[in-house]
Amino acid sequence: MKVDVHAVNFTVDRKLVDFIQERMDKLEKYYDRVVSADIFLKVERTSDKENKVVEIKINVPGDDFLVKKQCKTFEEAVELSAESLERVLVKRKEKIRAHI
Repeated sequence: MKVDVHAVNFTVDRKLVDFIQERMDKLEKYYDRVVSADIFLKVERTSDKENKVVEIKINVPGDDFLVKKQCKTFEEAVELSAESLERVLVKRKEKIRAHI
């Protein structure tokens, strides 16, 4: 799967990019037709501690899935987003199997 990481208004370190790539690769075991993923990392200017926002857009044939999570760290937000995407991809796979 092709993964593009976009950091909005800051530079992202290699360790975080590797973590995101590794986590996105795990999604392929739930649904093997994932074409690509676009990950947008943002830091909101608020006094709130949970100011890290992660948006993940997954491209699969015929659909796009978008998940947005806000947490204290990017790693936590990526993890929660990936868990949500796992559920969505499993539903998608079951739906396609039901039609066959």
